Amino acid sequence: MLEILRVPVLRDNYIFVVVAADKRAAVVDPALAEPVQQLLTSRGLNLALILHTHHHSDHIGGTPQLLQQWPAAEVWAAAADRERIPLQTRGLVAGDALNLFGRSMQVLDVPGHTRAHIAFYLPPTDTEGPELFCGDTLFAGGCGRLFEGTAAQMWNSLQQFAGLPGNTRVWCAHEYTEANLHFAFSQEQDNEALKQRLQQVQDLRARGIATVPSSIELELATNPFMRCDKKDLQAITGFQDPAAVLAEIRLRKDQF
Repeated sequence: MLEILRVPVLRDNYIFVVVAADKRAAVVDPALAEPVQQLLTSRGLNLALILHTHHHSDHIGGTPQLLQQWPAAEVWAAAADRERIPLQTRGLVAGDALNLFGRSMQVLDVPGHTRAHIAFYLPPTDTEGPELFCGDTLFAGGCGRLFEGTAAQMWNSLQQFAGLPGNTRVWCAHEYTEANLHFAFSQEQDNEALKQRLQQVQDLRARGIATVPSSIELELATNPFMRCDKKDLQAITGFQDPAAVLAEIRLRKDQF
């Protein structure tokens, strides 16, 4: 079985370390090298793989230093972003079927936040549940800013996530949940599930407890960016097309 470790860095980033039984490790979106080096060294782990969801510096910044210590590690990232992620050893495209330490892993093309954003999905097995490393496309209670993509692209990307099993654990790359849910509640004050989640998250954060991972089921119930096809949000925004709803609530969130 694979173990997933969460490493908090910078102000609100998470790096994820996936550990195999044979002491091999994969690192997802290493913003910094030092915390990863300390973790791997303390546990006697060998870095075999670095996975990048997109090119932003707070997702790839630690890679050069990690490769200095583990030069044999492979770097997997979007083939379309080879210029902006130059250290990659394997370029990935949507639909690629990969093997992560004996477990199946699929590549999803999820533009919106950036033009070449990808996500990594591990389908369930007989003994392990489904996992999603979604970078900055989907956040707990929110979604990434539309830096290089359109609202329609983001909606299509989020719909890919919506089709995954409800118990899929969502490993998003930032601890934005409380702020996201405050905004979400300002839009959907009659959403009882959202109200309960906000209260729970406020309690967790007051005690310094992480709110990641989330789940697809929870996001579908409480995340407005996953709910743009719902009548309540359509009425609130004045639009019926889900992409137009998303564009409006993204604009509101940016100004919140």
